[in-house]
Amino acid sequence: MRKVFREDHEMFRDQVRRFVETEIAPHHAQWERDGIVPKSLWLRAGEEGLLCVTAPEAFGGAGGDFGHSAVLIEELARVNATAVGFTTHSDIAVPYLVNYGSEDQKARWLPRLISGELIAVIAMSEPQIGSDLRGMRTKARREGDHYILSGQKTFITNGINSGLAIVAAKVEGQANPKDITLFCVEEGTPGFTKGAKFEKIGLRGQDTSELFFSDVRVPVENRLGEEGQGFACLMTELAKERLVIAIRAAASLEAMLDKTIAYTRERVVFGKPLLEFQNTRFKLADVKARTTMLRVFVDDCLQKLLDGELTPETAAMAKLTGAELHGQLLDELLQLHGGYGYMSEYDVGRAWVDARVARIYAGTSEIMKEIIARTL
Repeated sequence: MRKVFREDHEMFRDQVRRFVETEIAPHHAQWERDGIVPKSLWLRAGEEGLLCVTAPEAFGGAGGDFGHSAVLIEELARVNATAVGFTTHSDIAVPYLVNYGSEDQKARWLPRLISGELIAVIAMSEPQIGSDLRGMRTKARREGDHYILSGQKTFITNGINSGLAIVAAKVEGQANPKDITLFCVEEGTPGFTKGAKFEKIGLRGQDTSELFFSDVRVPVENRLGEEGQGFACLMTELAKERLVIAIRAAASLEAMLDKTIAYTRERVVFGKPLLEFQNTRFKLADVKARTTMLRVFVDDCLQKLLDGELTPETAAMAKLTGAELHGQLLDELLQLHGGYGYMSEYDVGRAWVDARVARIYAGTSEIMKEIIARTL
């Protein structure tokens, strides 16, 4: 057992692994063809207590820590279950409500978010804006006890299935025009619509869409936190989001390395197993060494997060290193499969395609370098 995990974490791993093997793995290929995961899976996960595991027990959560979340991330990565957006919901969107929401807001939404009845998204990205969050154009105008919300968000993970959007916008008339405020907008609110599902080159089973807000009337009680506090909230939560990507990268590489070793042991070329060729052994040795270094660093970052000591620059280093190594090393593993590695029926090929986005979302590799460089 790795030092960062306790016995209760490993017991939770057994539960998650059983669920993944019975409820997810057999159906994942179909979900990738469909481009979306059925909501029934979310409800089953809620029944098993696998959603929002860090949410307070008072609202139906398990009251766990991020170590339990890391276990779920790793087990999904182990079988390359990239269609399942549990982590985006549980560990990226819902914590905004847990950490910054009022007691009334928590009582209204958390029970349904924990049960899987309601799926949450965080709506930050906008067309033409990219990594420049302060340049967002979505606006909110105060009118009495409501805000009038107008704008467009894009690349929203779980967008089609979502029932609650946490929307970042600028409130008109604020002293600092760059200040951002967060609003909770429920599906069905007049003026709130969803765009078509994007066709992506990877993560094909994970529904991603645009969200549109046309003069949406949002009650003041749906504002998350105070006006102008949104950017600080986003920056605080982004460190964890970036660690999520590093955790997934390390777990994915470990799983794909094991599968590649097994493949090269069985694959016979020129009269002997592929694993007996020096080039193969050296390639695998290099992947193992670099994956092990990533694992040690990621576990250290995870421990820092659990201790409340993970800094934005350390999270950026984890995200940068994890995302870059994930792509580089999966490429090496795919090459050892030859033409079969390029076939979608092989896990390594699908993992290779799915890993490409890790260098883009939650802050590009270039932005991660900028964050790190500020501390030099």
